[in-house]
Amino acid sequence: MQTIEVDLGASSYPITIGPGLLTDREVLDAQIPGRDLLVVTNTTVAKLYLAKLTTSFAQRRIAECILPDGEQHKTLQTAGWVFDALVANKMNRDATVLALGGGVVGDIAGFAAASYQRGIGYVQIPTTLLAQVDSSVGGKTGVNHPGGKNLIGAFYQPRAVIADTDTLATLPDRELKSGLAEVIKHGCVWDPLLFAWLERNMLQLLARDVAALTYAIGRSCEIKATVVARDEREQDLRAILNFGHTFGHAIEAATNFDTYLHGEAVALGMIMAADLSQRMGLIDAAVKDRLRDVLAQTGLPTEPPRIGAAKAYELMQMDKKVLAGAVRLVLLEKLGRAIVTDQYPKDALEATLTEYFG
Repeated sequence: MQTIEVDLGASSYPITIGPGLLTDREVLDAQIPGRDLLVVTNTTVAKLYLAKLTTSFAQRRIAECILPDGEQHKTLQTAGWVFDALVANKMNRDATVLALGGGVVGDIAGFAAASYQRGIGYVQIPTTLLAQVDSSVGGKTGVNHPGGKNLIGAFYQPRAVIADTDTLATLPDRELKSGLAEVIKHGCVWDPLLFAWLERNMLQLLARDVAALTYAIGRSCEIKATVVARDEREQDLRAILNFGHTFGHAIEAATNFDTYLHGEAVALGMIMAADLSQRMGLIDAAVKDRLRDVLAQTGLPTEPPRIGAAKAYELMQMDKKVLAGAVRLVLLEKLGRAIVTDQYPKDALEATLTEYFG
């Protein structure tokens, strides 16, 4: 078992990573406060892990809210069902929401916890690789809007993150690969040694080697914790963790959030961000090729959908990094170092959009 601290002063919390945590009463009792608990999960995860988790609690009052599965359900309406469950079960400000599932469940449950009675506690219990390496850490919560991804939400830190690596055994291959996209992202923007390790160890990760997965999760959480501690509300540094996301979110929105998994869209977005970085002379072709090669080795898509350059740019203008009407992008200066800038040649961006989006 590995524990990493997210250092945010009074809002600090632990990330615990290891096998068997869903039934580890010592860990659960220590990190989950409150007598009254609302477990928010989805139809897929509930069948696998809901009973295992709820039977691990003694002398607690437990309610359940089971949501439909899928990014297309990450809406205000679905968040409303969590509020309904909190009210129906007469949960008060000393209650705790448990987010048992992937990134969608975590974002919705966290958003509901941030809003209900102006804020109650919640704990992230991520069951997908993407959630364990990225979305469960850092306190970003929210839902999508037809006009763009994650446009409605709040920064609201959990009380703890409990990542049971045993849950990855039931994760579909496509979801595993989607999570690996975020690990690759961490290597691109922060740690070139992690990137090189991924190039050497991708086959072990795809084979679900426990040691390899545990290292990838732990190192990703260390990176995310470091960045969040320096910039909790994404005023500057934390925005580098959105590498590939501005292009990727446009892909998700243009395809109604039901065609690409989040990690798949991010993988495509990283290729496009690397392409623009090369056009600007920040990186050479070898870096872009290494990124494309490791994504292909992972089995992630490398050819974006032809959604149209104009449509893509319209959607990118709704990105949360836009300031004073300028679309800011995360670009690579080299492997392990990223910048956030709106100072890029417009013709270079147009060339990238046209080449990849048509």
